[in-house]
Amino acid sequence: MNQLSFSDAEYAGKRKKTRREVFLEEMELVVPWEALLKVIEPFHPVAGRGRRPYLLESMLRVHLMQNWFALSDPAMEEALYEITSLRNFAGLNLSEPIPDETTILNFRHMLEEYDLAEDILKQVNAHLARKGLLLKRGSIVDATIIAAPSSTKNAEGQRDPEMHQTKKGNEWHFGMKAHTGVDADSGLVHTVTTTAANEADVEQVAQLLHGKEEHVWADSGYRGAQSRVDREDLHWHIAARPSDIAKMPEGRAKTRVQKEEHRKASVRAKVEHPFRVIKRQFGLLKVRYRGLQKNTGHLLTLFALSNLWMARRQLMAMKGAVRPQTA
Repeated sequence: MNQLSFSDAEYAGKRKKTRREVFLEEMELVVPWEALLKVIEPFHPVAGRGRRPYLLESMLRVHLMQNWFALSDPAMEEALYEITSLRNFAGLNLSEPIPDETTILNFRHMLEEYDLAEDILKQVNAHLARKGLLLKRGSIVDATIIAAPSSTKNAEGQRDPEMHQTKKGNEWHFGMKAHTGVDADSGLVHTVTTTAANEADVEQVAQLLHGKEEHVWADSGYRGAQSRVDREDLHWHIAARPSDIAKMPEGRAKTRVQKEEHRKASVRAKVEHPFRVIKRQFGLLKVRYRGLQKNTGHLLTLFALSNLWMARRQLMAMKGAVRPQTA
C-alpha cells in the first residue's frame, strides 16, 4: 500500500469540491476507459531494459488532462506536482516518481506516430452509438478557422508553411481549418478533416459524410456540394445567401423563404456547440504545434473529448449517477 504524502493526506480531509474536481469526477464516469486502453496498449512500451514505464492508464489520464486544461508538457508536469486532484485522477502520488515533461512528450509522440487519435475518436463514437446517443440519420457540415502564430521569430525564420491565410468578412486570418461532420440529432462530431485555412469549405464535404445519413445541412458556403457527392438519396438543406433573400420583393414568397431559412438555421446551430467546447471550454485559442499532422491529432482528441463532455449528463444518468456538486 502506498504511503500518503502530507499534502495528499491534508487534501483527503477537505470538505468542498472545486469545479476542477467535479469535472474530473464526471469524466471518470463517462470516458470509455477500457476501450481506449485497448487501442493504445499494443503500442505502449513494456517493462524490459531501461527505465520502467509508467502505467498506461496513468499516462492516458495525464494526456487527457493536458487536452482538457490546455497544458504544455512542462506545465502538465508541474501541475501534477502542485495539484492533488490531478495526481489522484492519474493514480499518482508524491511518494513515487511523477512523469516528467519528456515522458509526457514521448507518450504524445507515440499516439501521433501510430495515428491513434483517430482511433480514440472512433472508440468514443462507438461507445456513444451503443448508448443510443449518436443516431446518424442526418449530418451537419461546417468548418472553423484555428489561428496559428504569424510571427517569423523562430528557428526557421518563417511562418508555418502548412498554414495559410484567408479572408473572412473584412478580416484576414492565418492558420488552418477544422472541417466537421456533426450528427444532426445530438450535435456530436462524427467526422473531422483538416486543411490550410485558405481551402474552400465545400472541397471537404464528401469526406465529412459517413454514408448512412439521409439529410445534410450546411451554410451558404457549401453551395454546389450536391455535385461533389456521388449519392442521389440525400436531401440537401443548404442555406441561401442573405443577399439573395434581401433582393426578393416583399410578400408571401419572401416570408415563406425566410421561415424555411430559419428552420435550416435552427438545425445548423448545433454544429457550433463542439466548436465552442474545444475553443472556450478546452482553451484552443491557437494551434499548439507546427504542421497539419500534429494539429490534426490534437483536434481529433479534442473533438472526442467534446463529445463526451456534451453527452455527459445522459451518460451519467444511464449509470444512475448524480452530478457532483461544488459545495
